[in-house]
Amino acid sequence: MEDNIQDYMHFLLVEKGLAKNTLESYQRDLKNYSKYLQKVEGISTFSEVTRGNIVGFLGHLKNQGKSSKTIARHVASIRSFHQFLLREKTVEQDPTVHIETPKTERSLPKVLSLAEVEALMEAPDEGTPLGLREKAMLEILYATGIRVSELITLKVEDVHLTMGFVRCIGKGNKERIIPIGQTAMNILQKYLEEGRPQLRSSKHRDESLFLNHHGKGLSRQGFWKILKALSKKANIEKDLTPHTLRHSFATHLLENGADLRAVQEMLGHADISTTQIYTHVTKTRLKDVYSKYHPRA
Repeated sequence: MEDNIQDYMHFLLVEKGLAKNTLESYQRDLKNYSKYLQKVEGISTFSEVTRGNIVGFLGHLKNQGKSSKTIARHVASIRSFHQFLLREKTVEQDPTVHIETPKTERSLPKVLSLAEVEALMEAPDEGTPLGLREKAMLEILYATGIRVSELITLKVEDVHLTMGFVRCIGKGNKERIIPIGQTAMNILQKYLEEGRPQLRSSKHRDESLFLNHHGKGLSRQGFWKILKALSKKANIEKDLTPHTLRHSFATHLLENGADLRAVQEMLGHADISTTQIYTHVTKTRLKDVYSKYHPRA
């Protein structure tokens, strides 16, 4: 069973080109699944699996207190895995055919107000190389809406200040060219001229755009720590994550009349239905404004 999972992971990596985090999520789900099948159901090969075994596993997850969103993700992982086994002729039938995906409530993303964005942008100390780096990272995130995984993998060559855009590689190794505004360009130029040269190490020669104090590319965890510290400094009470800036980027664009398709392109969403959640956010915010300011609300 372990070999089957590894074959599938190889397929996702080589054929599908999925991102590392996505691959780890698939692998984690399938390991939980195979562990349950072996220990609880007494199954040693995936060809023995029935619909009842899968329903039992989903019930097991529910009893563990897993959310409907987590269970739905497991269903998607298991379904695509069994479809792979069927195509490879490892099994003769797909037991997931009549398995229904649990309905999940789509929660609206948290968004910063314009005042909170301003406070966050003012938090870094531009008088230091690390402060310049922090300010440049925040401005790029808010200016482009890129994911934190895309931010930390940016190379110096991916920034084109004269043309006013950033090139990033997103999910599925898809390239996106995203415009950046003058504010972001100015701080990025300052970071490249005054901040990055002081952080760069002659020993490592790392070409990552954003470096840590050792001269190496900044890690995801490193950025999380920086963001938490800056959020506290800016007195932002919301639970701020790197994705909050991505959500704020999309919401503020739509609130100011941007086209949904253009926002979809910049965010790198394969399906516009993913982007449409931000239209619900803007409607909710409009209702809040109405309720607060209309004399007869």
